[in-house]
Amino acid sequence: MKMQAVVMTKPGDVGVLELREIPRPEIESPTQILVRLKAAGVNPIDTKIRRRGTFYPEETTPAVLGCDGAGVVEAVGQDVTKFKVGDEVYFCQGGLGKANSGNYAQYAVVEQDYVAHKPKSLSFEEAAAAPLVLITAWESLYDRVELKSGQKVLIHAGAGGVGHVAIQLAKLRGAEVATTVSNPDKERLVRKLGADYPILYRQQNFVKAIMEWTRGEGVDVGFDTVGGKTFFDTCEAVRVYGDLVTILEPDFSLGSLKTARNRNLRISLELMLTPALMNLAAALQHQCSILEQCARWFDEGKLSIHLSHTFPLEKVALAHQMIEEGSVTGKIALVIP
Repeated sequence: MKMQAVVMTKPGDVGVLELREIPRPEIESPTQILVRLKAAGVNPIDTKIRRRGTFYPEETTPAVLGCDGAGVVEAVGQDVTKFKVGDEVYFCQGGLGKANSGNYAQYAVVEQDYVAHKPKSLSFEEAAAAPLVLITAWESLYDRVELKSGQKVLIHAGAGGVGHVAIQLAKLRGAEVATTVSNPDKERLVRKLGADYPILYRQQNFVKAIMEWTRGEGVDVGFDTVGGKTFFDTCEAVRVYGDLVTILEPDFSLGSLKTARNRNLRISLELMLTPALMNLAAALQHQCSILEQCARWFDEGKLSIHLSHTFPLEKVALAHQMIEEGSVTGKIALVIP
């Protein structure tokens, strides 16, 4: 059987993304489910893979990108106990270059243990936009630094995909949140999400602002979602013996860890893709449990996803261009026919 999918024909600019008919993936394991995808999330990692190539050079292109998906269970393997046909689900699986995976497509096959029931209160588009950023923020703030009530945290790019859910997760733990934003519209958004102290970084030095906010001590936790020089500058804004988490690989041509060492900081590198890349079943199940808990919070009104744009599947190049221009507030999703 065939399906429509957007494939990456080779590494390159958005011109390498093509809408094609390709074979539909089929259940190969008794614990897998076949999902009829209704929407797919678009993330910066998708654009990086498109430019540089997949994580699996041994695999041949074309490859289907897209880590995040949401849809309806169409078929189940004989040993599946968690889902039945017709269930609405969301997940972060595939899209890194492995054959028969990826969510810029009409169908996906996924192991049942890595899939969660979709929050009832979210549309398919909102649900598809959520998994990767939720897991990233959760692992960074809850698993890495074990954020506690009363602590102060600085979250960079609070109106971005990871940042806007990180603010909400931090507030759910009872933390006080400072966050950097680029303009007044984004300031209004992060205040609505619960941020205590938005910093318009184009108008004020965020390190100086944090030191004034914390009376010279620095925040307990710095969460860097920007990278580059921002990572090194953030070391100055974290208190002595504090924590700094980054989701980007530090570029040591832009700074050093001297300040971090002098302040005795604990630095964590967060990559939520590690369990998928290394096929770590227990870690993948933990990530699924994150989505299950977040689904409850969505339905209780404690979490929200800011979905700023949706595009039809065949317009995925526009979504990639928006992400690469750095102009996205919140998240983008693709609507799948």
